[in-house]
Amino acid sequence: MQATSDLARDWAWIDRSIWTERMLAALDNGVKGNKWFSLIDKVYRAQTLAAAWEQVKANKGAAGIDGQSCERFAANAERYLGELAQDLKEGRYRAAPVRRVEIPKAGGRMRPLGIPTVKDRIVQAAVKRVIEPIFEKDFMPTSYGFRPGRGCKDALREVEALLSKGYTHVVDADLKSYFDSIPHARLKQRIEERISDGRLLELLAGWLHQDIVQGLERWTPTGGTPQGAVISPLLANIYLHPLDERMRQQGFAMVRYADDFVILCPTAEEAGKALEEIKAWVEANGLSLHPEKTHVGDCRIKGQGFEFLGYRFEAGRRWVRKKSLMALKDKIRAKTRRTRGDSLARIVADLNPLLKGWYGYFRHACRWEFPAVDGFIRRRLRAILRKHEKRPGFGRCQADQSRWPNAYFAAQGLFTMTEARMLASQPR
Repeated sequence: MQATSDLARDWAWIDRSIWTERMLAALDNGVKGNKWFSLIDKVYRAQTLAAAWEQVKANKGAAGIDGQSCERFAANAERYLGELAQDLKEGRYRAAPVRRVEIPKAGGRMRPLGIPTVKDRIVQAAVKRVIEPIFEKDFMPTSYGFRPGRGCKDALREVEALLSKGYTHVVDADLKSYFDSIPHARLKQRIEERISDGRLLELLAGWLHQDIVQGLERWTPTGGTPQGAVISPLLANIYLHPLDERMRQQGFAMVRYADDFVILCPTAEEAGKALEEIKAWVEANGLSLHPEKTHVGDCRIKGQGFEFLGYRFEAGRRWVRKKSLMALKDKIRAKTRRTRGDSLARIVADLNPLLKGWYGYFRHACRWEFPAVDGFIRRRLRAILRKHEKRPGFGRCQADQSRWPNAYFAAQGLFTMTEARMLASQPR
């Protein structure tokens, strides 16, 4: 009974309608040839597809190339899911092309995002529910991105722990266009090391080779997996798993979140060796490092720090990365345009969830970061108030600060990061 209890606790996140106690025991003890057969029937089960649809519906997202939104699918979900199950069972299912859009990044650059159809997202979610435990069993504890029960904050805690132990020499590596450059043949080979269900493998291969449509252009990718596809993060982790293994075998302390990773070392010599290992593995596996974003440094020294998951670690402190600050300010600007006609109370109510969420993530940054952000927000709000009163200027004069002091905005319920940080630092 104790073994069963431990197993249930370890795999609490899995879909128990798919992964029975017997299957979990096989996962724990190993299967013949280390490969799993007969999985496709678990994908097209009505219960699996229904759970996958609930997941896709909760995530919302835009319509794919067929124009069908989640709302339209929901109107006839039972019929659509039944048709999808029959198509999968009889081998008629074919993935539709992916609609590609460009979304803005901090600094004015654009990031490509692939949007599969709702039906394809459902099937991908169903496949992920079936196969994810097989690979999770092997994944290393040094990998944190897009994994059940793990996240950015866990990765950041590990980085802090290593820094506190004196692992201050860092290899900050950046894989160039990773999601667009994963070699298909090698990725399929790694999947096939654990899965031998031919029909399920055909599904995965079909998604890798889905046509991409952007405007009037259409092409078939020769590598990569679309950012935005439900299955992509899992495939990305599968491909980088051997790198995790190699770094651990070599004794290097790596912390990886998807394609973003750092190797922390106690000496400059060890960091140099780690970089050579990374370069050799990356080249051998059809990837490339970004030459301008990959470096070795001693993060205790100003100018030699490293950026990881929105933070910058430098000179013994944790700062907010400049791009993260820029992204926040862009969102604040969008909500505080001077032409916005809403009352201050409504604008504050709109701002507060954004500010609280951002502070919740960056609350461990150096306390000096927050007063400047608070001041920026209040200046934007003063400009709106002046506009409401049809007065000229941009809100930086002493008269405005006297007319609408900090306490005025506090009385309106504006969330203040400086105060939140001060309260958090007080003994309880």
